Amino acid sequence: MTDPHQTEVFERLVRPHFDRLYRLAWRLAGSKPEAEDLFQELLIKAFGMLDELVHIEEPGSWLCRVMYNQFVDQHRRLARQRMHLVDEGHLPGQGLADLAGDLDPVDDRERLEKFRRLDAALQQLSDEHRLVVLLHDTEGYKLDEIESMTGTPVGTIKSRLHRARARLRQILDEDGTIS
Repeated sequence: MTDPHQTEVFERLVRPHFDRLYRLAWRLAGSKPEAEDLFQELLIKAFGMLDELVHIEEPGSWLCRVMYNQFVDQHRRLARQRMHLVDEGHLPGQGLADLAGDLDPVDDRERLEKFRRLDAALQQLSDEHRLVVLLHDTEGYKLDEIESMTGTPVGTIKSRLHRARARLRQILDEDGTIS
């Protein structure tokens, strides 16, 4: 049975970061079911580490780093197993189009097509480049936050971000999305 005091402390420390953590989970996982699993696994792990969590100065950054490490570990495990699973609810190429929400395709076809093209362009980037663009440009994480999450030096992050943006511009220019 859980101590009500522990639950209260956990809620106070973690709840303010729920939205940002879930968005990060979605960005990392790429689909709603996988993001929900990743987010839930993080909460379970964080609750088990509550004694450590209460002493952390920036719990949001720490939680992001734990989630990122969980994702990387899971990704490596799956890569070793060489399993390729496709969730029926999320076929490759949907990604950012899912973010468009309840758009009426007739009324907003151009916008939806731009989402699809951007998502397709992002999929052409390496995992490292895609991750840094999504974390920095889409989610608004600062370079030092990305460094603490990934363990990658800021200089390398800057370089990856520059190269990723240049490659995205090239891809989107070639397909006519931007001019």
